[in-house]
This record gives sequence, C-alpha cells and structure tokens, in this order.
Amino acid sequence: MSTTSIFITGVGGQGIILASELLSDVGIRAGFDVKKSEVHGMAQRGGSVVSSVKFGEKVFSPLISPGEADVLLAFEPLEAMRTLHYAKPDGKIVVNLRYVMPATVASGAANYPENVFDKIKAEVPDVVVVDGVSLAKQAGTVKAINVVLLGALSNFLPFSEKDWHTAIENRVPKKYLEQNIKAFQLGRKTA
Repeated sequence: MSTTSIFITGVGGQGIILASELLSDVGIRAGFDVKKSEVHGMAQRGGSVVSSVKFGEKVFSPLISPGEADVLLAFEPLEAMRTLHYAKPDGKIVVNLRYVMPATVASGAANYPENVFDKIKAEVPDVVVVDGVSLAKQAGTVKAINVVLLGALSNFLPFSEKDWHTAIENRVPKKYLEQNIKAFQLGRKTA
C-alpha cells in the first residue's frame, strides 16, 4: 500500500491539533504505520496552525512536500487557499464554509479575498465544502467543528466507523463525548 498524506490547516483555537491526534489514533487502530507533525507558533493569537499526518504500511517521515497531500483538510477557507500548493492537483479538499477574519482584515488594514472557493476549485477541482459551524451547533457545541470536519473526511479514508468512535472516546472528555460523536456523524453524512 502506498502512503496517504493529509495536510491539516486552520487558525489557532479551531482544534487542528486534536484533529490530527484523532486521525493518527484511528490510523494506528486500523493497523497502519502513522507519522504526525505540527506547527502552531502563533496559534494563541489566531495565527496559522498546520499539521500533517501520513499513514501507510511504512512511513518514513511526517513531512508533506508541496504537491504531495492526497487530502487538504482546511478549517478555514483562506487557510485552504494559502496552503493549496501542498495538495496534489488530483487530490481532495475538505474545507469548512465559515471564514475566520485575520487580524489585518478585522482592523481594516486588509480585505478578505473574494471568490475564495472558486480560486480553490480552479486549482484542485475535488472540493467538499462543509458548514462545520451549523453542524457543530446542531450537535450541541460549536467547539466540535474539528470533529464535524473529521466526520466529512472519514468518508474518503479506509478506517472503520468503529475505530473513529473509539479514537474519539479515548481523546474527548466524557462530558463532551456525546456531542462529539453526534458531530462526527453529522459531518460524515454531509460528504
């Protein structure tokens, strides 16, 4: 089996690190060799956060080079556009519908780019757009957007639903477990 590469991107506070941990856990449960890497320098200030997860029979490095990601999982549309060069032209993009305004846009120093989704689709046509906020609210907590997006992503990966649920049960505090399982299911149904 070849290696599958998933590049995860978003901004601080969106749960990118937990998402990469869940993805890694489910890959290990499924019997794959898994490697993970993350960069979250300015995460607390709304800065970019990226993580890469690779799985396969044997993985030698977690790093994903430009043009190598089979899937780009983007928690924010502008971050998807910013990291688009990591995706294979025939890869897949799973992206959250809702924008998070960067500080420069919120302060009026810059404008949020127009037609972001059109620009993304022009580079990588296979795009799944998920309204993570609405689905997370429907699940009972807006904080579960990351798990909604993982639910959507799960449709394109060779992992069982049982393994996903077990990984979520092992990583999410018990008091939020029911909401996160529901968030995963809602995300899975949308893609």
